[in-house]
Amino acid sequence: MKLTDTIAAIATPAGRGGLGIVRISGASARAVAESVLRFRRAPEWRPWTVALAELADVDGAAVDRVVVTFFEAPRSYTAEDVVEIACHGSPVVLRFCLERACAAGARLAEPGEFTLRAYLNGRIDLPRAEAVRDLIDATTLYQARIASQQVDGAVSRRLRPVKDQLLELIALLEAGIDFADNDVDVAPVDEILRRISDVAAGVECLAASFAFGKLVHSGFSLAIVGRPNVGKSSLFNRLLEQDRAIVTDIPGTTRDLVSEAAAIDGIPIRFIDTAGIREGQDRVEALGIERSYQAIADADLTLAVVDLAEAFNDDDRAIIERARSRGRCLVVGNKADLTPAGAPDVDVRVSAVTGNGLAELRRRIIGEVAPEGIPQEAGFITSLRHAQLLGECLEALQHAQGAAGAGIPHEMLLLDLYAALAPLDAITGATTADDILNRIFSTFCIGK
Repeated sequence: MKLTDTIAAIATPAGRGGLGIVRISGASARAVAESVLRFRRAPEWRPWTVALAELADVDGAAVDRVVVTFFEAPRSYTAEDVVEIACHGSPVVLRFCLERACAAGARLAEPGEFTLRAYLNGRIDLPRAEAVRDLIDATTLYQARIASQQVDGAVSRRLRPVKDQLLELIALLEAGIDFADNDVDVAPVDEILRRISDVAAGVECLAASFAFGKLVHSGFSLAIVGRPNVGKSSLFNRLLEQDRAIVTDIPGTTRDLVSEAAAIDGIPIRFIDTAGIREGQDRVEALGIERSYQAIADADLTLAVVDLAEAFNDDDRAIIERARSRGRCLVVGNKADLTPAGAPDVDVRVSAVTGNGLAELRRRIIGEVAPEGIPQEAGFITSLRHAQLLGECLEALQHAQGAAGAGIPHEMLLLDLYAALAPLDAITGATTADDILNRIFSTFCIGK
């Protein structure tokens, strides 16, 4: 793509709506807009103000009445001149407006090109640019809040002091090399090791936040399993707060996996209701039970449901043992509102009918997948790319610690420190290669 071109795109979602926006960015943005629109008087193009205009066809006939907003460089999203044309949200009108803009000299924007220009023009750094995508893709309010913090620079602010510490150590060792002929020892080994440890501690703390950050970004899957008629589907509906699965007192009602997305404490979860597990049934139900076992194997967390109104039996034990052998598992005693037939050892007692115990169950679910709790510091890592780069940085710092402890010359030690700096630069975008940039911004929607 040629970054000197003036670009245009529809910046609102596909489909019909009250309004739709065509965004134009580049040195010729105003000229393109003047070719597309008809103003009552010559436009003054005062920054950050709106004006009324008509979108006309090539014969001069009015197609729509629009509102035009001008953002002057460098105080715009892309740090270029930006014109946004707000039309009525008809796909035909928006497409026509975009076609007219392209005919007037603009080029159709590539996915993410507006944000790419914002990054390349120094308007935002790379973590903020990636957070823009996460904010657009957010499916829960909590995800949106975290992405908004990152757009405001929360990750960059946490990373900056760590990077500064590493740069100070590199500068210190470089100075020591410069004064080596004068036998000036500017950095004793203990001091070098202490500084490396401080940097490693900061990087490790940030990398550890990805354990929770990946849950916020990608969510997790939760399978609900158990014998027939223990109330799996009722519990499934209760957790979703909607009647999604069929509930009857007939054993084997659920014969296939039923999946639905919801959220607990803002973390997206894919709930999976499974067929009741029992032996000696017809082929169709047996296939459903086989899929139940597969769901246990694939899920990040399994709820093994038992019936508190019936005696705890060998089938319950077998299901719980299988679930525990495959990963994290919570044993949920359902029908706590009925007269208990025994006192099985369960993690949570609930009633899918009355709702008792559901708040505790939701708390335990989050506690299982996030045992360290919600990070109190803003700016935790949600990007797999960032987590992998922080891991590379830690590995290089460990090599540096070993080299410093072994008395390796500072010239060689600096190679490890520069190797630790490179991944941090790749996070902030200081030394990011073009192919990485293209991969990141190609995942954006067109118009952003």
